[in-house]
Amino acid sequence: MHANPLAFRAATAADIPAVVALVESAYRGESGLRGWTTESNLLDGQRTDAQDVGEAITRPDSLVLLAERDGALVACCHLEKQDGAAYFGMFAVDPSRQTGGVGKQVIAHAEQLARTRWGVGRMRMTVIVQREELIAFYERRGYARTGQFKPFPYGDARFGIPRRDDLRFEVLEKPLGEVAA
Repeated sequence: MHANPLAFRAATAADIPAVVALVESAYRGESGLRGWTTESNLLDGQRTDAQDVGEAITRPDSLVLLAERDGALVACCHLEKQDGAAYFGMFAVDPSRQTGGVGKQVIAHAEQLARTRWGVGRMRMTVIVQREELIAFYERRGYARTGQFKPFPYGDARFGIPRRDDLRFEVLEKPLGEVAA
C-alpha cells in the first residue's frame, strides 16, 4: 500500500491536456504497452482529444473524475448520467501504476459518486468485445454482460483507426444498490 491515499476531484478546463495525455498513454502507442489496458493491437490513432475531454467536463450531468497521488494525476474516468443510469467511460490508469489497486479504487469511488450525485442505481459501460481480459476485470468488480452490443464507429478517426474489421462494443452493467439517505 502507498502511504498517501488517492485524492479525487472533478476535472476543470485546465486539466484537459493532462487528461488527454493520460488516456493516450494508457491505450495507445509504446507507453500503453507497459500496462495491460492497451488497445494497440486493435486500434491505431487517437483514443481521445482535447475537444472530447472538454465536452465531457462541461456537459450537464457529466464529469471527468481525476485521481491524484502526491499532486500527480494517476487515473481518470468519465461519468455521465444517461437513461436513469451512470455511464462509466474514458477510464485510464497511468501504465506504470497499473496492477497496484488504483483502478479498483477509482471504480469504487466513481460508483459511490454516481449514487450520491445522481441517485442512480446502475452503472453502465461499453467494452470492445475482443478485450476479454478487461471484461473479466469488470466482471470481478460486479459488472455483468447484458447481451447488448453496439457497433464500433468505423470511419470516425476520433475513436481510433481499427486494425481489424470485427470490432464492436458489449454493454456491461452493475447494480449499485441503495442510495445512502
